[in-house]
Amino acid sequence: MIWYIPLAVLLVLAVLAAYIYKEYNRTYEDTAEIKPDYSVTAASLLKEFEMDEPASNKKYWDKVILVNGMVKDRVKDDRGLYSLILGDTASMSSVRCNMDSVHNKEASAVKKGDQLSMKGICTGFNADELLGSDVILVRCVVYSKK
Repeated sequence: MIWYIPLAVLLVLAVLAAYIYKEYNRTYEDTAEIKPDYSVTAASLLKEFEMDEPASNKKYWDKVILVNGMVKDRVKDDRGLYSLILGDTASMSSVRCNMDSVHNKEASAVKKGDQLSMKGICTGFNADELLGSDVILVRCVVYSKK
């Protein structure tokens, strides 16, 4: 009976170690290879979220979206990763595309005013009436430049 307790503890530790190892070494499918669930313009995506955020979150959350629009800005963070901001320059709202680290170099050739298509995974909406709202896409790739 006394041997069952250490055996159970060892079994739990082995399962935990296997889970941690699997999560640490997890890889994602390349966004460039995934077929988009939706194809929209930046303006229409923003309008959908501004009109009905809960329904839009239900529709787009964790889905691959192909967004067409004009580059308002290109931002490079302190780690050297780019974010491309798509939308109308007359509006404070935008679609913020955080580049996939594997495809980060593609963003370095993009300039303000370029028309392009970005593919990324939607992670939500930051609503702010004063500073403009953002739809957030992660693991983005430049799909095509027009």
